[in-house]
Amino acid sequence: MKVLTQHIALHLFLWLGLAFSAWTQTHPNLILTKSGIDQVREQLDEVPLFTESLKNASEEVESWMAKGPQVPVPKDMAGGYSHEVHKQNFFLAQKAGALYQIKEDEKYASFIKELFMAYAELFPTLGKHPATRSYARGKLFWQCLNDANWLVYMSQAYDCVYEYLSPAEREHLEKNLFGPYMDYISVENPQFFNRIHNHSTWGNAGVGMMALVMGDEERLQRALYGLDLKTEEKEAVDNDGGLIQMPDQRTAGFFAQLDNAFSPDGYYTEGPYYQRYAMSPFILFAQALENHKPEIEIFKYRGELLKNAVYVLLNLTDSQGRFYPLNDAQKGMSYHSRELISAVDAVYYLCGRDKGLLSIAKEQNVFQLDQTGFQVAADISQGLTEPFAKIPMELRDGAKGDEGAMAILRAPGGDTDISCLFKYSAQGMGHGHFDRLAYSLYDGSTEILQDYGSARWVNIDQKSGGGYLKENKSWAKQSLAHNTIVVDQRSQFGGNTKKANPFHAEPWYYNTSNPSVQLVSAKESNAYKGVELHRTLCLLTDEAFEKPLLIDVFRLQSEESHQLDLPFHFQEQLISTNFSYENFGEKLEVLGEKQGYQHVWKEAEGNPDGNEVRLGWFADNKFYEITTLADSSDKLILARTGANDPNFNLRRDAFLVLRKESKKDAIFVSTIRAHGSYSPVSEIPTNPYPDQINLKILLDQRDYSIIEIRTKNSSPFILMIANSSKDPKKKHQVDLGNKEFSWIGPVSLIKNQ
Repeated sequence: MKVLTQHIALHLFLWLGLAFSAWTQTHPNLILTKSGIDQVREQLDEVPLFTESLKNASEEVESWMAKGPQVPVPKDMAGGYSHEVHKQNFFLAQKAGALYQIKEDEKYASFIKELFMAYAELFPTLGKHPATRSYARGKLFWQCLNDANWLVYMSQAYDCVYEYLSPAEREHLEKNLFGPYMDYISVENPQFFNRIHNHSTWGNAGVGMMALVMGDEERLQRALYGLDLKTEEKEAVDNDGGLIQMPDQRTAGFFAQLDNAFSPDGYYTEGPYYQRYAMSPFILFAQALENHKPEIEIFKYRGELLKNAVYVLLNLTDSQGRFYPLNDAQKGMSYHSRELISAVDAVYYLCGRDKGLLSIAKEQNVFQLDQTGFQVAADISQGLTEPFAKIPMELRDGAKGDEGAMAILRAPGGDTDISCLFKYSAQGMGHGHFDRLAYSLYDGSTEILQDYGSARWVNIDQKSGGGYLKENKSWAKQSLAHNTIVVDQRSQFGGNTKKANPFHAEPWYYNTSNPSVQLVSAKESNAYKGVELHRTLCLLTDEAFEKPLLIDVFRLQSEESHQLDLPFHFQEQLISTNFSYENFGEKLEVLGEKQGYQHVWKEAEGNPDGNEVRLGWFADNKFYEITTLADSSDKLILARTGANDPNFNLRRDAFLVLRKESKKDAIFVSTIRAHGSYSPVSEIPTNPYPDQINLKILLDQRDYSIIEIRTKNSSPFILMIANSSKDPKKKHQVDLGNKEFSWIGPVSLIKNQ
């Protein structure tokens, strides 16, 4: 009721404001402002960092302008000629508009006018895009999503040249291009516009920003609150064949995106890759609202949600600023992307001037061509930069923060910090993977244990038009592609997103108050019928280990016996094992028939030679080792992706599978560590043979698990887990006869002197 009341008040406030201002507003006033431009022009010579960005943009835009307006008839999907030309047009038109305002050179405005007029001539002749792959086909692009991108950027260009154009020219453009385009991606495509999704956020922002430039109150309300749909209009099918349920009015639109797409902590349920992509429409539309109606205080909405979302993204990165590739994500995407450049500049300028953000902006070294980028560049030039501290954190999932969570464990070490991302959250909608209780582990920017990410070659036309490959469903989303238990060679929820969406994992414990002993524990009870999964991780920093050690205890309870596979995706060069195995060589077998197994070669198989299995590997000139407990009846499978992949769409990555057969209850205990290095110049390794780690299960029962971790030269560490109670204040006491252990809360680790 509180949110609805706030929406009604905002609706009335905006309507009254626009009623009085629609015909009196001056331009630019969307992202750039008159006062901001005046400041930039007056102080431009004093800020060389900004003038460098201006120079680079000028060269890029003028090279584009030299070709003349290019508006080809739409034909291609992502990565194809027509797609890339129209995409380049909206990016560079936005920059050209900013250059016109800053440099006051009419050649930029003149070119934008020519481009707009060419589009106004082309647009009325277009039907839907000829490619039929999307659930919501666009006009210039194969999907409405890209058309919404076009509106977001072209609205900024239109705002910058608005007063350069005559009233008759503006009327022509709004009647024959902008207005019909806004209606097409909203009224004519409600399945695109009226849902809680990053696609709809772009649609809401595109319509809303253009409406603000045009002074169009009705379309602005549509952008803020969504469409009022009839019952028969509320279902559609998305690109992946899944059913889209579209909400009623006032549960769609920009405010509904803010209310439902983020958790209270600012975590976006689709994961950091798509959160990064969605930040552009969120931040840009918010900036436009802030400039038009500062009284709304959009950046304070939901407890400074947008600011928090940017900080979350900056923390969800490795030491090089690359986002953890959770869910559908292309590896290598980072906070150097245009979305985060604009977001960092805007949040710094509008949300408190946190000097830690300046260090991120300095590393990005590109600045928005507006007052926000100028202020950031100016403050860096004045030496105000402070380090941005990435910290351990637990990020709740779900609009109310009650749908599981994501944990980051992080042991600071500069470019060589050890960090771990642990997923015990909701599904993540259509872009989510079946990977509850999986984690990925990093040494700086080196993946120790990887998440595969997505099977997609973004904007590479030769690979399925740049879209998702069929292997994204058949491999990348499947549980085997992640570092989590697979039961009976079936993915969680049978690999069915519709079945997975209603459920989330259960947070059990999270405590990083002691930086040297960072603990997290979570359960998943719905992924497999009659099976409870419980995983506990500890990131331990101690002088006994060269670098922080990850302790991993994965426990399973079930009603019936199952085959259990636990993969460890180490991916790089195998160095050593302490178990013998048969190498199948030319007799390679496929690991299974479906749900990811059909894409895996079984390269070798063996059995443990003792209770402890060790496997060492080499990546980025550093050594890594896993130690895991196993029974003599267990199987150890050295596997590699690439089977049943005729078009070579998958990477050929290696991983280890620890298999237990016919088990009701089971416990997997492992440690993973980084040690030593190798110089290819001196050809000398350092510390390639660290002290051996020994593991022992002192107790494992329904209520308690107690694990001992020791090395030859250190006192043992004891990890104590309460399996049946997550009460943080409950005291536990276990008598093992020769030793008594006591602790408070679900998980504790002590060094046993």
